[in-house]
Amino acid sequence: MQTTLSIVKPDGVSRGLIGEVVKRLEDNDLRIAAMKMIHMTRTQAEGFYAVHRERPFFGSLTEFMSSGPCVVMVLEGEDAIARYRTLMGATNYKEADPGTIRADFATDIEKNVVHGSDAPETAAFEIGYFFNRFEIVG
Repeated sequence: MQTTLSIVKPDGVSRGLIGEVVKRLEDNDLRIAAMKMIHMTRTQAEGFYAVHRERPFFGSLTEFMSSGPCVVMVLEGEDAIARYRTLMGATNYKEADPGTIRADFATDIEKNVVHGSDAPETAAFEIGYFFNRFEIVG
């Protein structure tokens, strides 16, 4: 079993898409091992996205991610990282495969509804950023 982090971003929360995202996760055999709603501060968003600090989109990304509540989840399943990334679709929703979360619901490259870890090392950091071991039901 592999774990990964999922975030329903502020645009997904404000548009009432939490249930739709959860349904798609469960329909694809990704088990939710932990889930909570948070509202990141700008500093927390900057810490989470620190790997992108030198990128031109860092400021707008961290501003967006701290603009409203998010739902963070730990997902568990066989090959969970790759399977969730396929379910999410390409970061640029215009390039996302039909039927993916981003193709169906994103409104721009930043407001693309969901975030997911891209590798086991990233997943470990990201899960640890939002959850302690007592919050994850294995």
